[in-house]
Amino acid sequence: MGLKIGVVGAGEFSQCFFAILKAHPLVEEVSLAELIPDRRAKAAATYGIKRTFESLDELLKSDVDAVFLLTQRHLHGPHVVQALKAGKHVYSAVPMANSLEEMQGIIEAVKETRLTYMTGETSYYYPSTVYCRDRFRNGDFGSFVYGEGCYIHDMAHGFYQSFQNSGGKDWKRVAGIPPMYYCTHSLCLVLGVTGASATHVSCLGYEDRHEDEIFRVGNNLWDNPFSNETALFRTSDGGMMRINEFRRAGWSGNNGTYMSIFGTKGSYEEHAKSQVWSGFEPGTLQDITELLECKVGVWDHELFSMPEKTRIEFSKGLLSKVHHADRLPKEFEGMPNGHLGSHQFLVDDFVKSCVSGKLPPLHAWNAAKYCAPGIIAHESALRNGEMLKVPDFGNPPSDWEVMD
Repeated sequence: MGLKIGVVGAGEFSQCFFAILKAHPLVEEVSLAELIPDRRAKAAATYGIKRTFESLDELLKSDVDAVFLLTQRHLHGPHVVQALKAGKHVYSAVPMANSLEEMQGIIEAVKETRLTYMTGETSYYYPSTVYCRDRFRNGDFGSFVYGEGCYIHDMAHGFYQSFQNSGGKDWKRVAGIPPMYYCTHSLCLVLGVTGASATHVSCLGYEDRHEDEIFRVGNNLWDNPFSNETALFRTSDGGMMRINEFRRAGWSGNNGTYMSIFGTKGSYEEHAKSQVWSGFEPGTLQDITELLECKVGVWDHELFSMPEKTRIEFSKGLLSKVHHADRLPKEFEGMPNGHLGSHQFLVDDFVKSCVSGKLPPLHAWNAAKYCAPGIIAHESALRNGEMLKVPDFGNPPSDWEVMD
């Protein structure tokens, strides 16, 4: 018998995953839990989902083996713990949680239940990350010196509609989430290559001036005044890392996430429309843009009502030349994908982890590594850049094997 997975949430992002989950050879059934009746019925009809639930609570009482959690980002922490304690494996969209206490709660629940928890960090499987991780493991970078990652996503590029779609009449209260609370994309671009962690941070914030007043003290759940935040981190391998999280920025590059990594032997740089590798010796500069390119896939129906720029990023699914496509199920060939070819790898990791009992690469301890630094960075910004220590959540138990 295969795995029974219940998707929680039928918003725009979830529509990237229904078909892939159903196609996985180790999955027997995909069901859906959604609070809004019309949305639940439409998704079920569109993707041939036979069993639906009116809430997460109802789903957790069923016989599903695992939940694919795509709820609002500030609710992930409590929803994950609830599902784990109900005996379900959990895949959760990023971020892991909104506080250090919630992260610790997830880790404790994972240790107690020995169930799979996985964070859905797309940037772990971006072509740039895969390329740099392979070369880093091969020693081509030498020792890590400096890395930078950024997530430039102006509110006007789909975020208004996304928050309105998920947050209801109080959407502005959740739209003002501190940018560094959603730093996991940027951090994973660097730390997902080196395997190191952030140890200290100094962060500055840009006080927002926009007329919508989303980022204002008293106007959101976090009393957050910053729409843009920039952080400088010390890393556990002795290097340095800069992270930018911008929600108000005039930017129209190919993607919203960019990275650069410099080592003692080699370096990788990413720009608006190009990617380059440079070795130590003169004349080793290589344009590898074509090697890392992910083209927009073909979708058999209109999935999204979001703006064109955001829709393109969601649907950039054709695999690049550096993706390890041979590890994916043959059933995935030619199927929809998204976020620079990452969705199929994320689904495959989660399903195989649930079935094998091994930890996925994006397990709870790595999830905390990509999320906790942002919580501390925002606190530093509120203190005008004071250098603060980032907590270390440790490593998985030594007897728990991690999938390669």
